[in-house]
Amino acid sequence: MGNKPTIAISHLGCEKNRIDTEHMLGLLVQAGYQVDTNEELADYVIVNTCSFIEAARAESVRTLVELAEANKKIVIAGCMAQHFQEQLLEELPEAVAVVGSGDYQKIVDVIQRVEDGERVKQVSSEPTYIADETTPRYRTTSEGVAYLRVAEGCDYRCAFCIIPHLRGNQRSRSIESIVAEAQQLAAEGVQELILISQITTNYGLDIYKEPKLAQLLRELGKVDIPWIRMHYAYPTGLTPQVIEAIQETPNVLPYLDLPLQHSHPDILRAMNRPWQGQVNDQIIDRIKTALPDAVLRTTFIVGFPGETDEHFEHLLGFVGRHEFDHVGVFTFSPEEGTPAYNFPSQLSQEVMEARRDALMEVQQPISLKKNQAQVGKVVDVLIEQEHPETGELIGRSTRFSPEVDGLVYVEGDAPLGSIVSVEITDADIYDLYGHVVAQS
Repeated sequence: MGNKPTIAISHLGCEKNRIDTEHMLGLLVQAGYQVDTNEELADYVIVNTCSFIEAARAESVRTLVELAEANKKIVIAGCMAQHFQEQLLEELPEAVAVVGSGDYQKIVDVIQRVEDGERVKQVSSEPTYIADETTPRYRTTSEGVAYLRVAEGCDYRCAFCIIPHLRGNQRSRSIESIVAEAQQLAAEGVQELILISQITTNYGLDIYKEPKLAQLLRELGKVDIPWIRMHYAYPTGLTPQVIEAIQETPNVLPYLDLPLQHSHPDILRAMNRPWQGQVNDQIIDRIKTALPDAVLRTTFIVGFPGETDEHFEHLLGFVGRHEFDHVGVFTFSPEEGTPAYNFPSQLSQEVMEARRDALMEVQQPISLKKNQAQVGKVVDVLIEQEHPETGELIGRSTRFSPEVDGLVYVEGDAPLGSIVSVEITDADIYDLYGHVVAQS
């Protein structure tokens, strides 16, 4: 064991990628490798790359070039390895291996082959693997939080999206497997589980021949974890059964991340999401009626090819009317290999950025109003970190998901990884401020 190389992993991209990183770490540790967070001390650096949009690829390339300039032996893993396997090996002589998005479970074998002098290309043409509760995992999140992948891949073919090419078709885990992993995480002291997949509302469609999200939520409700949060819920999949399961399962948070992308039926049709244009208004009203305390987050793409001023005004009105708690806005990124890459009427970057800023100008006062409504309330906050200079505690209430939403800055004492009662005393557009309430 003493002569095994030291390995560092650089994680880029989404939380699905993070789980792949955690499994690679777990497998390497189990096999006796030394894993170090310091890339300078490592013999090998595994870069788990993202290739979703141009900006993500640029970050991945920048990381790879920096490591190459430092003469590191690089293993390129993840979506960019899946996407550009041949080019990466040609253009980066420092790359000793590429490992596809469906091959991370073979990382120990890949390192052993590299150690034997081979330059390895381990990339399945069609990713089909999904890890389960038996696959070793070394978590990289704060101690109170864990992501739980319920499915991988996607069967939809949105005109702008390259994910099915990078991650394959949908493959769900069984309810039993997911619950078993949730129980393991509960035993580790996890306070919040975040369920992720490409389309969580389609969970189970491939293996059970019908969506099984409602049943999954009810089973997870029996696990001793205070908060269960769901990401990527397509509005069309929020059936009465799913909404009822959220209503009746106390530890499932009424937090819904709805990847709407646009509001205008013409643009949704062009995006190859025609089913959605008919239901946005009704389904949001239905959610708000059924779940009056629901926190709604969504994301939009502005500047999709052919988006006119009229289409964009429709979107501005939609955001103003529905008053979402959190909104993310992306400018359209033309991805080679997707239909939208060749669509006519592409918009300039300047127009797209102006529309993004205009949409955020509509949203920011809404976000501020939503946060100010919390002032004076006592809310549960999961404490995740301590400010290194001020000693102030930093956490999140149920309104905020990690990385994408705001934070709660807390005065007082509380253990990291614990959920405590906090009185909210102030708010801004993104964050809340308060102090720990003494327990009587």
